[in-house]
Amino acid sequence: MFKTRNAIRTTSSWEIQDEELKKFCSRVSKLLHRQDLGPDAADALRRLFLIVSATKYNRKLEKTCVDLLQATLCRPTCPEQLQLLCAAILREMAPCASLGLSCDHIQNTQQLSLVASVLLAQGDRKQEVRNVALRVFKVLESRQPEGPSLRPLLPVLSKVTVLAPGTLHEDQTNLLNKKLVDWLRYASVQQGLAHSSGGFFSTPRARQPGPVTEVDGAVATDFFTVLSTGQRFTGDQWLNVQAFSMLRAWLLHSGPEGPGSPDADDKSELEGSTLSVLSAASSTSRLLPPQERLREKAFEYCQRLIEQSNRRALRKGDSDLQKACLVEAVLVLDVLCRQDPSFLFRALSCLKALHARLCGDPASVRALLPVAQFLLHHGEAAAVDSEAVCQHLLTRTPAERFHCPTLAFAFTQFCRDNAPLFGRDLGILKLSFPNLFKFLAWSAPPLTSEFVALLPSLVDAGTAVEVLHALLDLPCLTAALDLQLRSSPASAERPLWDTSLRIPSCLEAFRDPQFQGLFQHLLRAKASGTTERLTPLHQLLQPMASCARVAQCAEAVPTLLQAFFSAVTQFADKALATQLALLLLERSDSLYQVPGYEARVHRVLSSEFLALCARHPSLVVELAKELLEFVSSASSLRCGGSVLTSVVWAIGEYLSVCWDRRCTVEQINRFFEGLEALLFEVTQSRPSAALPQCPPQVVTALMTTLTKLASRSQDLIPRVSLFLSKMRTLTPSPATSSMHCEEDAGAVRMRATELLNLLKMPSVAQFVLTPSVDVSEPRYHRDANAALPLALRTVSRLVEKDAGLLSG
Repeated sequence: MFKTRNAIRTTSSWEIQDEELKKFCSRVSKLLHRQDLGPDAADALRRLFLIVSATKYNRKLEKTCVDLLQATLCRPTCPEQLQLLCAAILREMAPCASLGLSCDHIQNTQQLSLVASVLLAQGDRKQEVRNVALRVFKVLESRQPEGPSLRPLLPVLSKVTVLAPGTLHEDQTNLLNKKLVDWLRYASVQQGLAHSSGGFFSTPRARQPGPVTEVDGAVATDFFTVLSTGQRFTGDQWLNVQAFSMLRAWLLHSGPEGPGSPDADDKSELEGSTLSVLSAASSTSRLLPPQERLREKAFEYCQRLIEQSNRRALRKGDSDLQKACLVEAVLVLDVLCRQDPSFLFRALSCLKALHARLCGDPASVRALLPVAQFLLHHGEAAAVDSEAVCQHLLTRTPAERFHCPTLAFAFTQFCRDNAPLFGRDLGILKLSFPNLFKFLAWSAPPLTSEFVALLPSLVDAGTAVEVLHALLDLPCLTAALDLQLRSSPASAERPLWDTSLRIPSCLEAFRDPQFQGLFQHLLRAKASGTTERLTPLHQLLQPMASCARVAQCAEAVPTLLQAFFSAVTQFADKALATQLALLLLERSDSLYQVPGYEARVHRVLSSEFLALCARHPSLVVELAKELLEFVSSASSLRCGGSVLTSVVWAIGEYLSVCWDRRCTVEQINRFFEGLEALLFEVTQSRPSAALPQCPPQVVTALMTTLTKLASRSQDLIPRVSLFLSKMRTLTPSPATSSMHCEEDAGAVRMRATELLNLLKMPSVAQFVLTPSVDVSEPRYHRDANAALPLALRTVSRLVEKDAGLLSG
């Protein structure tokens, strides 16, 4: 293993050149020409596989080498290890135009499996999938009981089913249905024979196999399943295990395509009736068609697995296997009941008992998910209320098991995939978003994409504001969950955390009754309909901001915010847009201080604020008071330049009668005075803790907005012209200005000159800076006689001409 790892590091640290690869292929070809393929050939093939697989480029091997790889793969006397390596290399080369493999005459099932894997990797350009299926089914049909094992062929059949479901004919489907029935139901109940050592004491009596046992050690009294245990297993027992692993996928393929098929329509009429129960009870499975007989035996198999899962396993590995098989068994029952409703009432009794048992076992909560999915699919037909099951899952599970990563992923997928099935219970899912966010806060990297897909199902007009607060406070929630775990009694499944982090003050604050209300709100299980300012918690939990888990969560928040706003814009009305705009302004200076978090969030908030104003331009007039307070407060500068720049730009763009007839000259003047004071403060004051260095984007946005406002209220033109004249002579000085970069100062001087030139012709300035609403039409930018660039060039030439006359 270490040799392989070192080889991978060596291969990835430098890229082998084509000439070197050609030489190495020649060496491999010489080794494969030998009749005796020894360790040197295996080592060379292993290295070649690493070369072609551990690279982002497509590697083309010499045709001679490819031909020899195919010949070695098909050679009957070739060691299995070399055949595996040859098949792996050929799969990596797919699609390969020079491939000449064929599986038509291969009898050995292991070799057929390897050749088929290479052919299926090519795609279906030459009907490879159909040819592979034909050969596999021919071997499957002609094999005698004493022939080679069919175990290697089952993965090939599963792959064929996935790649091209329509390639199998009815007779092939019936054949596999019959084989699956035999493998599932009639596997041997005796353990496999022990390999004889050939010693003196090896007697036939000592080698007699015993019966298989249950996971609790009892002798099995029913047919063999994947949960049967023993020292050794026979070939048909291994086929039983493999058959169960592919059963659900095969049922989905071979069953009715949906409720639109005639078979499904006919059976849906019986669903919920006594006739379905009678028809199921009176049927004789031996007389059923192959597909229905497979369903019957699959149903019995799953019932037996559910019974076996109730036994107390002697080993932890068997206990874990019980849980995994229980999940798969319920999923198979779900498929069976959707395909044939006659199974529904036979399944309900055992599933109700199973649900009652699982609710009392916290360690088996993973198996509750398929039970809930089953009830979501069939609860209405069976007159079973699925609301209680969903309520239990969404209320208790995330709060108690948020630190289990596998459960978190499975639970999130369950919510995402079954959101359309919740129906009237969708409100339960939406109100439970604070609990679901605990999974996200604790395991943000693997769950981010899942929650991006889930967020549209969690957000509506009633929860949007609270969801946005929760997303912004997600890193804070991560810290609170860490404290909750540290404060809880030790348990066997307690997750690992950074033991080097010493936070006694945070633990004391978590237990302090003074802050219990804030922590309870942060750790709530359901949406409360209210919001709390968590600034005190941000300060208390500051020592945990450097925790790796908190930092990972903070990195995911910008992506989640973008997904949130993308979902909200689908239904947000004017009232909700107003609430969200105010929330963005409020929270821009109230974020948990994780390194780099504030800047990343501000970039998203600024772009989304502009998007809200673009959709509802009248927001600027309606929120005039709040916007003025924001630009006049010192916090607007401390929160970074992106949000302030967006607010200032929105004021200059939409504070106009063109967008809202309620806009007055008095409003324009008030905004002008506030922005003028802010511009003077950031350009003439010494930088300090209260007034940090101001980005040049803020200064240029302020100058542009002041110029726009002056073009709409021309009494202001002299004031802004005077200020712009001063800005043209701006010189950087760390002692007197919060802008002390020559490059920044040069950009500001250039913008001041451009704006000042525009103001020398007020009518043109109004045309350029306050265009009409139809400016968004393409003609405005394409027409050479009406285009904005033409107007700007005209103004520049006239101003330059006037300046030349004056100097002359």
